Amino acid sequence: MKDWELRPATGADVEPVAELRAVVMRPDLERLGRYDEHRVRQRLRDAFDPAHTWVIEVGGAFAGCVALRPAPDAHWLEHFYLAPHLHGSGIGTGVLRTLLARCDRDGLAVRLNVLRGSPARRLYERLGFTAEAEDPVDVFMVRGPVPDGPPAPATLNGDRKM
Repeated sequence: MKDWELRPATGADVEPVAELRAVVMRPDLERLGRYDEHRVRQRLRDAFDPAHTWVIEVGGAFAGCVALRPAPDAHWLEHFYLAPHLHGSGIGTGVLRTLLARCDRDGLAVRLNVLRGSPARRLYERLGFTAEAEDPVDVFMVRGPVPDGPPAPATLNGDRKM
């Protein structure tokens, strides 16, 4: 696995993240008949909150992002995108394990939705997420906290409250 780091996102990150989202989600959205070149970027811009988002960097360069949005009963894992050339490198697993370990320590469940048929679902299932509900487009998944899970790796820079 390549070395990676997480740094707090800033407002300036919104456009690179919107572009990455368009690239990463395009195959699944096209398969579902839902790809719209403008909408895929605008939905990210409308929902982007740097206060709950981290940028993934590999070798100091932008490689992706991930967000954990607090909610009353859990955190929502959102906007988890990694540059396609890094898929399968173990970075996504490492990033997700880091965030999940922190949620476990705090006793928090994590929820997410993933597009039906997306290969990302395998990653989520491997790390303990289970499907709660499905609709024609999304699968809604949850993972409860794992008591006494492994400590969070020290790769989360700019530590901020989740």
